[in-house]
Amino acid sequence: MHKSSVPDYFLLGVSIFLLMFGIIILASVSAAFSFKKFDDTAYLLRHQILMGLIPGLILGFILYKIDLSLIKKWAPRLFLFNLFLLIAVFLPILGSNFGTASSWIYLGIVSFQPAEFLKLTFILYLAAWLTTRTDKTVSVKNPREFNRTLVAFLLALAIVCLLLILQPDVGTLAIIAVTAVAMYFSTNLPLVHTFLIFLIGSAVFYSMVKISPYRLNRLLVFLNSDIDPMGIGYQMKQALIAIGSGGVAGVGLGLSIQKHGFLPQSISDSIFAVFSEETGFIGAFFLIFLFLVFAWRGFKIAKESKDKFCQLVALGITVWIISQTFVNIGAMIGMLPLTGVPLPFISYGGSALVAELAGLGILLNISKKNNQ
Repeated sequence: MHKSSVPDYFLLGVSIFLLMFGIIILASVSAAFSFKKFDDTAYLLRHQILMGLIPGLILGFILYKIDLSLIKKWAPRLFLFNLFLLIAVFLPILGSNFGTASSWIYLGIVSFQPAEFLKLTFILYLAAWLTTRTDKTVSVKNPREFNRTLVAFLLALAIVCLLLILQPDVGTLAIIAVTAVAMYFSTNLPLVHTFLIFLIGSAVFYSMVKISPYRLNRLLVFLNSDIDPMGIGYQMKQALIAIGSGGVAGVGLGLSIQKHGFLPQSISDSIFAVFSEETGFIGAFFLIFLFLVFAWRGFKIAKESKDKFCQLVALGITVWIISQTFVNIGAMIGMLPLTGVPLPFISYGGSALVAELAGLGILLNISKKNNQ
């Protein structure tokens, strides 16, 4: 007798808690900024709900209900369309700059970041392609086939990396690269490929740091957080001040000092620092605990999946969410260089939240299939 077809309630419950935390802390953090810029304390919160949470929940529910074989069938087309959108950000009519980055597409009243959706569409494409490819290479056990698989994988990853470097969006590039490599190695391909990809990745990283002074500055700040505290080290220094000010129990919701113009990107990249200031060690620990539970359930879903495509997708989505969490929080506490990636389900940003909820919908769909 089959088990009832139900999703992973642990994962669903943890995700609901994360979304609740996101809304509560964003309401606190964004009020002053919203009033200053839009003369409305609830503007940014309302925008996040209308343009991020609601469409994300709708898309996530659709992807939860849809047949996974249909997702696999459409994966290459979705990825190619996403690549087209990444190119479109450079077109004068559709694209728009934010600071020095060309990463937005404007369609009337709607704007979005294609790079955020690439995290999911590339996972789906890689899962579909690796499923087909590894079935062939493992069955014939021909070294040439293994090498062709590696070359094709590196070519696809290089195209994605090039488009993201041109924007530039190195934070998203890092998350996608980590996720893609994790998926690739889970398919039991030769160990020598590990060293080749590591060497190539190291060379690319060195080149990017060498040609871009701001990346070198972020690396220098990471190595020495006391360097130029009013210049290149300002954001990290203010983030550490915010986290330290929270103490054990925090200063209280809405009472953060750092969010009032001291901490850059307080509603997006730096939101964990403000959250820690207002809720203290207890709140920060509980938030990290929720993400650890998310990781546990996500990897469990991947492990229990009997379908290779579903296994790879579950692994990819989990690695994406958890690596992005680790990178964001790690940067705020000085363990990693600043990268500008949002904290999943928490940071302000409609495109990121829609993509994350879409990924969650697929992950819950896979868990439902596992329970059939």
